[in-house]
Amino acid sequence: MAKLPSFIADPVIADHADSPLAGHHAPGEYGATSVDGPGVVLSERFGISTAEAVAWRGAEAKMRAAIKKASGVTLETAPGSGACTKEGAAFNIAPGRWLVSGDKPDLVATLGEAVGQHGSVTDLSHGRTVIRIDGEKSRRVLAKLFAVNLADDGLAKGDGLATAHHDIHAQIQRVDLNAFDLYVFRSFAQSFWHLLCRSAEEVGYRVD
Repeated sequence: MAKLPSFIADPVIADHADSPLAGHHAPGEYGATSVDGPGVVLSERFGISTAEAVAWRGAEAKMRAAIKKASGVTLETAPGSGACTKEGAAFNIAPGRWLVSGDKPDLVATLGEAVGQHGSVTDLSHGRTVIRIDGEKSRRVLAKLFAVNLADDGLAKGDGLATAHHDIHAQIQRVDLNAFDLYVFRSFAQSFWHLLCRSAEEVGYRVD
């Protein structure tokens, strides 16, 4: 099978780009107050590199090797499995497909080179907004929006899933004990941000 061209856009340069949450993302504490502090912390991971990597049939192992070379992440074969490190993160979003992200501006280009003739890479950096929710009450807040199992036995650290809240598609990766990264389309970012903030008012939230 001939290799379809990968799409690699110019890297997001945070100092020269505008967040879709600009004017809607004010640091501070909001919602219910508690002596223990806010129940969750919300932040935008602005400027990270994000890509969808698709392996041709029979080349899944080669794609996982390419993802490791580009992001430093070692992936298992189980559906939905993923991993995250300080250098990058990746998780399976469909058979032969992975969402890959990281702080390195050249991550997507490096991944495209590593993939070679074994698949295709689409740069999503300019089309996705990544919001992190962290804290002991993070699952409680997310349970208001998504009918998915985010317990330890349902979503291990590093693993991810695809879901939706009404018309807002979201991909969720658990990145720590109580921390989750939420990937949403940039065009829905403001609506989803306000929805998430309202959902967190009950437990109190801090915006970093």
